[in-house]
Amino acid sequence: MAQDQLDEKGLSRRKIVVGGGVLAAGVALGQLGGLMPSAEAKTASATDWPWPYEKLDPVKTAEICYEEWYRVFCGCAVINSVFMQLKEKIGEPYASFPSDAFVFLEGGQVGWGTVCGSPAGANIVANLIIGPRIAGSPDGHHMSTDIMQWYSEASMPVFTPKKPRIDPAKIPHTVSESPLCHISVGKWMKAANLPLKSKERKDRCARVAASTAYRLVEMLNDWKDGNYESTSTFSAPKEHGITGQFNCMECHGDDVPETPTGKKS
Repeated sequence: MAQDQLDEKGLSRRKIVVGGGVLAAGVALGQLGGLMPSAEAKTASATDWPWPYEKLDPVKTAEICYEEWYRVFCGCAVINSVFMQLKEKIGEPYASFPSDAFVFLEGGQVGWGTVCGSPAGANIVANLIIGPRIAGSPDGHHMSTDIMQWYSEASMPVFTPKKPRIDPAKIPHTVSESPLCHISVGKWMKAANLPLKSKERKDRCARVAASTAYRLVEMLNDWKDGNYESTSTFSAPKEHGITGQFNCMECHGDDVPETPTGKKS
């Protein structure tokens, strides 16, 4: 068999021809307008759930969240602090995710004071990354209930940014004992003796969001390493037979809604 002829650069003419054929085939496939699905395109689809994750720095994430709070407030800031980084590290589906659409989480859902946007945003992130409930393995539900309980029990705010807008000495720490915005903020306002629109209250909430983002990434990193275990002890108060919190009586007193108990659907 004749040896391959080499050009002046030492390249085999046969290899050049073969390579050219491959290139031509690639061009031809490209002209099909993407009619042939690729494995890469499939893994990048937003419809493939759960989504890929790479470990992040909790401090960097918290700093991003703190700054984002002043643009899009609590829930959106938590989501963006994680997804903005994953957009750079991974690309799709994070690149196309409309994180700013979750600005409605602000103020406990458009100012209604229900679930604080910080744990709500964290729960959205956890469930997109970890996925649905699967028996015998950690899932988004497990991490979400851990986040809710941690938020309720932590002396907030936990995180202090490198360049805070307000002197940390002016931001007291409080334990909400609830994931509800109006309780969390209300208890802090009482302790600080400051109104809702004060600069200190705003910075406190920015730091709470940053604290939540920090804790979320800690959990996600443990999960990525295969070391995450749910620690939540939460269960709805059985005596009332209705979804609730540990401390229903703090707000409801004797006015907890009466519900049928002892019945199975």
